[in-house]
Amino acid sequence: MVRKGIWRGSQRWFCKKCKHYFTGHREYDFHGLFEEYLSGKQTLLQLAEKHSVSVSTIQRRLRTVHSTRLISKDKDVVVLMDTTYWGRDFGVVMLYDCYRKKLLWRKFINRKEVVADYLEGIEWLEKYHFKIYGIVCDGLRGLAKSLMRYKVQYCQFHQVKTICSYLTQKPKTEAGKELRKIALLLCHTDKESFEGILNEWYSKWGEWIKERSYDSQAKRNRYTHRKVRAAYFSLKRNMQYLWTFYDYPETSLPNTNNALEAVNTDLKTKLRVHNGLSKRNRMVVIDEYFWQKVQLKKKNPK
Repeated sequence: MVRKGIWRGSQRWFCKKCKHYFTGHREYDFHGLFEEYLSGKQTLLQLAEKHSVSVSTIQRRLRTVHSTRLISKDKDVVVLMDTTYWGRDFGVVMLYDCYRKKLLWRKFINRKEVVADYLEGIEWLEKYHFKIYGIVCDGLRGLAKSLMRYKVQYCQFHQVKTICSYLTQKPKTEAGKELRKIALLLCHTDKESFEGILNEWYSKWGEWIKERSYDSQAKRNRYTHRKVRAAYFSLKRNMQYLWTFYDYPETSLPNTNNALEAVNTDLKTKLRVHNGLSKRNRMVVIDEYFWQKVQLKKKNPK
């Protein structure tokens, strides 16, 4: 993101010949001001005292920022995609360059994420001739199928979290305990070993998860062990997307979205210092955060 704008502190000058006062302007770089606010974690009051102006002046100058979207010159990318939220009515959808660790595209939303949001970002990348070698995404229903023209890796960390949400941290059944242990091996084993262990589990417990019992509330027969069954079929259904990085090592696909999750965590930590930001100001800070990361890459090239 590119930032435009400066703020100025004025000084008065007196001309002895014409007996008039003139106002001179001392320019301050907006970049330094916003960097102090965001990265330096300075409050508005601290900035006002440091620069000898009022708090309202600092607020006014911070509001003068105008961001424009820059198109990356590096067109060969592996895309990490995810959405992070602040409450229920504000979030940002992000497409991130896994190779160069920088934001490619973002969209602010005031609702729950949908597949169309991610497709909009992919279409934007295609429009500007990016070559996408692979995509790492979370488990949003229908997302992987919508991106089948690319090599899609389902984040293994998200898959493990899904299994734990079904089985809880301490499953009560023996089958649930075994399945949870198998799921935790996902990020620490290879494809063949994992599929073999999962098939062994199904051979042992397959008939057990098919058991049905009468539900007096629903007034019909339902699967007795629904949570364990759902956890197993979640693994089975997503198996084709869990090992894309393993099947195509030449793409250097990561098996998780952890790089983007780390960025989200850092961003939220910085925003937490400035609680009470309006939605508009929060957007400005987010754009500024990613702009600074791009500038840091330019200053410290590998």
